[in-house]
Amino acid sequence: MSSHREAPEIAKDPVADNTDVYAFVSPDKPDTVTLIANFIPLEEPAGGPNFFEFGDDVLYEIHIDNDADAQADITYQFRFTTEIRNPDTFLYNTGQILSLDSPNWNFRQFYSVTRVNEDGRQGTLGKNLASPPCRIGPRSTPDYPALAEAAVHTLHSGEKVFAGQRADGFYVDLGSVFDLLDLRPFQNLHLIPSPAAPGVDGLKGFNVHTIAIQVPKTTLTANGRNPTNVNDPKSVIGVWASASRQRATVRSSADTPDWSSGPWVQVSRLGNPLFNEVIVPLGKKNFWNSLTPSHDVEFLSYVQHPEVAKLLPVLYPGVFPHLAGLTAARADLVAILLTGLPSGVIPGFQNYTGTSYADMLRLNMAIPPASHPNMLGILGGDLAGFPNGRRVFDDVVTIELRAIAGVTYPLVNHSYTPDAAASVVTDGVTPADIGVPYLDTFPYLGVPNEGYNHKHDPS
Repeated sequence: MSSHREAPEIAKDPVADNTDVYAFVSPDKPDTVTLIANFIPLEEPAGGPNFFEFGDDVLYEIHIDNDADAQADITYQFRFTTEIRNPDTFLYNTGQILSLDSPNWNFRQFYSVTRVNEDGRQGTLGKNLASPPCRIGPRSTPDYPALAEAAVHTLHSGEKVFAGQRADGFYVDLGSVFDLLDLRPFQNLHLIPSPAAPGVDGLKGFNVHTIAIQVPKTTLTANGRNPTNVNDPKSVIGVWASASRQRATVRSSADTPDWSSGPWVQVSRLGNPLFNEVIVPLGKKNFWNSLTPSHDVEFLSYVQHPEVAKLLPVLYPGVFPHLAGLTAARADLVAILLTGLPSGVIPGFQNYTGTSYADMLRLNMAIPPASHPNMLGILGGDLAGFPNGRRVFDDVVTIELRAIAGVTYPLVNHSYTPDAAASVVTDGVTPADIGVPYLDTFPYLGVPNEGYNHKHDPS
C-alpha cells in the first residue's frame, strides 16, 4: 500500500514567486516614487550554465491603488522574451560580455512595459528593452556595473525601469527564525543555555531577479497632482506585486516549443513583507496567492490573532508575560498591515486607506525622504520608513517581530504595557551584514554577487 499523501497547498513556482516588494519616495529624486518587485529567491550565483532568468510565460505586474478601494487603479505589466543566438552550444556566453549587444552573449532577454488603467485602457510604454546578463565572473562580465547601468531605461512617458539580476537586499537570519524562532541574540533567555550571539544573514551571497520602476508622483495620484499634504488621503497609495500564468500549458515534442493559452491566472502576490510567510497558514497559501488584496478580509483573523504572538511566550518562558495575557484582537496589527494608520495615532503621520482590509504597502508620498534614515522606520522615529512603504534597507524582520511582541499595541490601547523584551527582540541582522552595499541611485539594490567569487558564510 502506498503511503503517499496529497501535499498541502504550498506549491512553489520560483520563476513567478514574489519574494519582496518595496515602495518609497526616491531619496535622490524626491519628485518620484520607486517601486520594486523581486522574484526567484535564493539564486545561487554560480548556477550555470543555465543561469536564472525571468519567465517568458509569466505576466509580472506591479499594482497601485490610489483611491483607497483595494483595487488596482494603475498596473505596470512586464512581459519577457528570450533570444538564444546559438542553439548549438551549451554556453551562456562564448567570450567576454562587454555590452548589452555583445555577440558573445548567447542567452539574452528583452521585455515590454505596459501601463493599464482601472478602466482597462492600456498603452505600451516601452518594448524590446534589454535586461543585463547575470553576473558570472571577472572573465565573462569584467565590468558588471557598466552593463547594469546600460540596462536602466528611461521611457518616453517619464518612468525609469530596470529588470535584471541584483544582490538580494533583504536580510534575515533564516536559520534561527525557522529553528523554532531560536533568535541568536536571545539565546541566553531561551531554554537552550547558549550565550547570545550576532545574527547570521541567511540570504548573504544570494541574488534575486528585480523589476524596478521609478515613477513621477504626479503619474500615481488620482488627481494628477504632486502630493504635499501629509494629512490628505490622496497622498497615500497602496502597492503590491503579482505574477500570473496562463490557465493551460501544452507540452510539445522535442522539435516544437511548449505553448500556453487561456486567461491569466494569478499564482503569486506580495504586499507587506512576510505576510504570506508568517501570517497566512500553510493550507491557505495558494488560495491567498490567487486573490487580490480586496479579498483579504478572509485572512483578518490571522492578523488579529497572529500565531507568532502565541508562540513567543511558549518559546521564551517568562520573557513575555504581558504578551501571554494579551488575548484581544490585535487592532494595531490590523492597522499596520491591512488598513494603514489613521491621522492622530502618530503625530505628523497617516497612511490610512479606509476600512477595506487589504495587504498592501501603504506609502504617504507627501512625506519626504529622511535626512538621517533609521532602519527601524517608524519604530525608530523615521516616518519615511516601514510601515510607510518600505525602503531597501528597512529592518522589516525586527520591526514586525517587535510589533507582534506588543510594542505597537499601546497605539490602540494606552493602558497596555509591553514587555521589556518586546522593544529589543531582533534576529540580530542589519544592513551591514548583506555583503553587497546598496546603491544611492536607481535601482538601489546592489550589484549581484558573482559566480566566480562569492560566499554565503557570515565571515
